[in-house]
Amino acid sequence: MTPDLLAHIRTCLAPEPVAATDEDDFREGKADGLAEAALIPSAVLFPLAPRAQGLQALFTRRTDHLRDHPGQISFPGGRMEQGDATPAHTALREAEEEIGLARNLPQILGYLPAYRTATGFLIYPVVALLLPPFTLTLDAFEVAEAFEIPLTRLLDPANQRRESIFYKGKTRRYHVIDCESETQPRHIWGATAGMILMLAGRLAKRG
Repeated sequence: MTPDLLAHIRTCLAPEPVAATDEDDFREGKADGLAEAALIPSAVLFPLAPRAQGLQALFTRRTDHLRDHPGQISFPGGRMEQGDATPAHTALREAEEEIGLARNLPQILGYLPAYRTATGFLIYPVVALLLPPFTLTLDAFEVAEAFEIPLTRLLDPANQRRESIFYKGKTRRYHVIDCESETQPRHIWGATAGMILMLAGRLAKRG
């Protein structure tokens, strides 16, 4: 099943970074009062590891003491820096800094459209194949743990729902994916869930 799903995923990805588009309706919308050019360019690595039981997506859980999004489940990633030539450079650099993943290990498969967040970021999702075996060394200040979840669980509509929160004077809706890793239940929400659902939507459109 993994080779077929992986081939299907490849057809959904762009070979180069692409701008945000309203084709995919899984995003949070434009940041309040900011033109897209004013958003902070960022990138995340969306790593897919082929295992005996199928493709697994690799995530991190942020430490509880961080100022921004403490304890939240996310992909490795962060802001683009001046020395980053492309979003892929950002994603690979951040993955190396956060989880000790050597930059030559992920094989870039392609890009999903950039994802706008209500908090002012423009995130480029860089989808990559991560062939086992690989070793992770976590940055203990930023990353509490790293773990994998079967991609099929993440893509299953039965595990997806919507929630709402009052933020900056508005009630905003966001996506949540409820599923389990090997060790415990996981609740993925916000931009990370939105990017997963963006991939799910594209896979569905391409049958």
